[in-house]
Amino acid sequence: MPGKKPSNQENWFGIRKELTPGRRTLLTVCSFSLPLLAWVILSYVPFIWHPDIKLQVSADRKGVTTVFTAGDRVSKDFFPTFAEAIREENRAILDARKKKQPLSGSRRDNIKKLRHLAPLGVANGWLENNQRQDDEKLFELWKGLAEGSLTSTAISLSTENLDVIRNNWGMLSEASPTFDSKLYPTEALLKLIPQGVSSNPVYLPAPHEVIAAGWLDFNSVPENGMPTMWERYRHSLTIIFWGFFYSCLLGIPLAILCGSFDFFSKLHEPFVDFFRYMPAPTFSVLFVAFLGTSDAPKIMLVFVGTFFQLVLVIANTTRLLENSLLEAAQTLGANRRQILARVIWPGILPNLYNDLRILLGWAWTWLVIAELIGEKTGLTGFIDTQGTRYNFDRVFPVIILIGLTGFFTDRLLNWMRHLFFPWTEEVRQAPKGPLTRFVLSFRDRTAFLKQSES
Repeated sequence: MPGKKPSNQENWFGIRKELTPGRRTLLTVCSFSLPLLAWVILSYVPFIWHPDIKLQVSADRKGVTTVFTAGDRVSKDFFPTFAEAIREENRAILDARKKKQPLSGSRRDNIKKLRHLAPLGVANGWLENNQRQDDEKLFELWKGLAEGSLTSTAISLSTENLDVIRNNWGMLSEASPTFDSKLYPTEALLKLIPQGVSSNPVYLPAPHEVIAAGWLDFNSVPENGMPTMWERYRHSLTIIFWGFFYSCLLGIPLAILCGSFDFFSKLHEPFVDFFRYMPAPTFSVLFVAFLGTSDAPKIMLVFVGTFFQLVLVIANTTRLLENSLLEAAQTLGANRRQILARVIWPGILPNLYNDLRILLGWAWTWLVIAELIGEKTGLTGFIDTQGTRYNFDRVFPVIILIGLTGFFTDRLLNWMRHLFFPWTEEVRQAPKGPLTRFVLSFRDRTAFLKQSES
């Protein structure tokens, strides 16, 4: 009915109706918040999921080749078996002592048992990360925990493990009152009982683990001469930029010719349409063969992955230009060159800009594959290395960084459309936020002042 006020449902769910800037912002926030909330619930709410145990204290089992260290994850079904196997070994050691037939153990084996306490020392700040095998520091650590001068707050030690620490320290201090690894006992020491907390699987670390690992990686310099994370990031951006730049440099003119002249369309588009179905990674061996193993084949892969799609998309955009504009230009006597430069190019520019914005997102999808060609470099080289080691808490920050970079680049380019093409119908009808209104008003005032001065 005329004059009827739209209902709240119509305001939110109107068909082809733009939402207000405030509602659009709210839904954008929810778009990110809901997956993050699901991740938080799975990671922190008790009894929801947590199928694994993340080891805080570990030990080596006798007779098996698998070695677990603190930070590793084991299934909840396996963890009791693992802990009970260590208890059984300790019972055998204690029984042998009662029978006055102590089991022998090499100093090396005993030192390995003592080093299993190193992660606890690091967690509490008593040891630096590079002191995990500093036996003198570990000697003082065992002494402090056994005598009660040190109390672990980061990891709550079980009564069993406190008994193990006191028992081992009794033998250790008797054999070597002051630190001397050569005087360590050769009688078998007890092993620490594995301890852990409920955890997500290794492929889905908790948010705080991802944040901590990402902060450490992006704020530290690798000791082995490898590039920093920011250097890797700049390298990845370089691959994307040059690959897409060359794709645009060659693809845009060809696409406009194909969309304007049937001659070029029939000459080029059949092959372009055929070639785009060929998976670009299959040519990686060829790229390395004639371009080497540095950045050139990586840039080439991004180029091949976007060029053929770009030609077809922009050629179609060119064909959508209204024929009436071309007919009017021909009526006024414009030649082919003038029609291309003064009618077709300006006419398709707003839609061309939007096509390139979308195609740039396509280019980002080729980054991971491109950086694995030849020498593994950039962010992808880091992802591949850490992924094979199951360090997914270090992989997630990089994946998130790539996604955020692509997303914010797209949002920036989309926002800039309001500044570059304010005359288009889509821009004029779109709701404008405070920043857009301010920039547009500033630009209009500047233009007015210049016009007044002239």
